[in-house]
Amino acid sequence: MIGRLVTPGLYRAASRLAGPAIGLYLAHRRAHGKEDPVRYRERLGHHQLPRPEGALIWAHAASVGESLTLLPLIAALGTARPAARVLVTSGTVTSATLLAERLPAGAIHQYVPIDRPGPVRRFLAHWRPDVALWVESELWPNLVLETAARGVPMLLLNGRMSDRSAARWARYPELIHPLLAAFRAVLAQTEADAAHYRTLGATKIVVTGNLKYDALPLTYDEATLQALGSTLGERPLWLAASTHEGEEAAALDAHSTLATRWPDLLTLIAPRHPGRADEILRLATHRGVAVARRSRGEPIKSSTGIYLVDTLGELGLFYALARVVFVGGSLVPIGGHNALEPARLGCALIAGPNMANFAELQSTLRAANALITVRDATELAAAVGALLADPMHLATQAASARRVAATLGGALARTLDHLLPLVPASPVPPALSHARA
Repeated sequence: MIGRLVTPGLYRAASRLAGPAIGLYLAHRRAHGKEDPVRYRERLGHHQLPRPEGALIWAHAASVGESLTLLPLIAALGTARPAARVLVTSGTVTSATLLAERLPAGAIHQYVPIDRPGPVRRFLAHWRPDVALWVESELWPNLVLETAARGVPMLLLNGRMSDRSAARWARYPELIHPLLAAFRAVLAQTEADAAHYRTLGATKIVVTGNLKYDALPLTYDEATLQALGSTLGERPLWLAASTHEGEEAAALDAHSTLATRWPDLLTLIAPRHPGRADEILRLATHRGVAVARRSRGEPIKSSTGIYLVDTLGELGLFYALARVVFVGGSLVPIGGHNALEPARLGCALIAGPNMANFAELQSTLRAANALITVRDATELAAAVGALLADPMHLATQAASARRVAATLGGALARTLDHLLPLVPASPVPPALSHARA
């Protein structure tokens, strides 16, 4: 089997040789707005900020969801280890934008270096982390092994490993075994995740639960909510949140079906990636539905059927506005998104069957009659319609979801039990030596 020949050394050599191709790929991404043109050199391991004095905790998160998962942990570290500073790396422009708004003072964001030996070594030589944390399942071989070679203690937090990812990694045993061996411990979300990591060669595995269950409710501006509510009056509305390609079409089809009963229906669509807004606009225009785009400040008129929430960081506002929410990433094979976010804000929940990223949560919600599962646009329209037509049913569903959200948690405390012993306690410095990125 060819995969068994892939070792860390072979991967390292291949990543060196792939330099020109990777450069072209990154240039293509930059041309399409997927790389930050101002901070692009960070992807090559160059820094624009000094390393802060004292202990530095480095946490790597792939994108938006993983980055937001870190926020309660960073806040807890600020209380337990106030002298330590936190460096967060991620690879997407959207995650950098959100973290710039939400990281606490003293925390730093940098783009993760591309996984080639040169950029990785430059990054590590400058930042010299005292502890390294990986969130969920993004394992870059050069980055992991170079960090381990420097003697930096590492933890894999909120570890998740789907059946598909486990099968893919199993084809490369000579690569995945040393990667997992580099971690002091794998803190897995569920027993199923732990079993996958164990099969792949991890030795110390602890099931600590899902950090996303400990997140604080999403915030919003009350005045903005009141203004939107005043504009909409008694119009029936629902939200398709964090949608992916294919799900907007289903939401638009559901809207057309529902509008025959509620002609003044307003459907809110908040795509997971706002850059797809033009594509969604074309889909709606083709169906003859009037659209207003939030990013352009377009007003919601009586003729508006679709309000396109093509902005970042506003889901809390629209969860509070729309009591009926379809959780995206679930009608398509993405694995679903965090249904607890709308649950905490009093929403009745609908999702597709593909919730592998939150399988335990899906099971808990369904057992509590707090989640309606649909398979297509027809069933989506029926589920939304049933909730809109029966306010008592809607309130019962929302209350059940909120109760489930209130009972879950504890992963943060269990994670800190494993992390804090690796971070030395020291006096708080008189002042922060730098500003966050």
